[in-house]
Amino acid sequence: MKYESIPSLTLPKIGFGTWKLGGGSSADPKADPVSMAALRSALDMGYTHFDTAEMYANGHSEELLGLAIRESKFKRETLFITSKVLPSHLQYDQVLQACENSLRHLQMDTIDLYLIHWPQAGMKLKDTFRALNKLVKDGKVKHLGVSNFSIKLLKEAQEHSETPIITNQVPYSIADRSYVKNGLLDYCQQNDILLTAYSPIEEGRLRSNKNLDEIAKTHNATPYQIALAWVISQPRVITIPMSTNSKHIAENFQAADIELTDKDISQLANQ
Repeated sequence: MKYESIPSLTLPKIGFGTWKLGGGSSADPKADPVSMAALRSALDMGYTHFDTAEMYANGHSEELLGLAIRESKFKRETLFITSKVLPSHLQYDQVLQACENSLRHLQMDTIDLYLIHWPQAGMKLKDTFRALNKLVKDGKVKHLGVSNFSIKLLKEAQEHSETPIITNQVPYSIADRSYVKNGLLDYCQQNDILLTAYSPIEEGRLRSNKNLDEIAKTHNATPYQIALAWVISQPRVITIPMSTNSKHIAENFQAADIELTDKDISQLANQ
């Protein structure tokens, strides 16, 4: 596994996302066996960064993640857990309650990284960060970050946060480079902020092409693995793919070990 470091933190280049585990926007207990099998597979494979949110299955994803970790051989302190507060919960008291709910779902004392999941029109970031800063002071959260923030909003978040903003989590893939075009990736790279790429293979819908297929063949890898390897070849970029297929979970993890050449990276960047 490759790692990405900023002054206050080192994280694996590839973590494990949990969107759709335990259900979609609401809990679906019928999905629990498949979801738990995926989490166990990821833990056994060696994933240490797990990304969840109160929105995922209305908190049930957090419950399953916490259960899988408690059932595993891994000590809590060896893992890094990210969760997120809904945009509808950004008022001071709501943030504090949302975090308490997530901690209860996870059955943990601390969340390693807590993000604002989406910005909301009319939100008062000063009020939101007053609560987030309190969570850090109280030891319930170790690090703060945001998700789906523009550069303007990211800068505003930095002004209100009493600790460094660790990451901005945004969609980023070979097919979706909107946050490169708008300058966010460059800003993160220059300011020691991790860009956490979600949907790095378009939720499994990434379309292959001749260029991607040829590079994959050269590295004895799948096109999806090459797409992941390209994403994490960028400085200050980590990613959190998700799968319930144990074979794909392993392939995603192993993509971190693929060494793309400068030519590969350039060809993929320019396709």
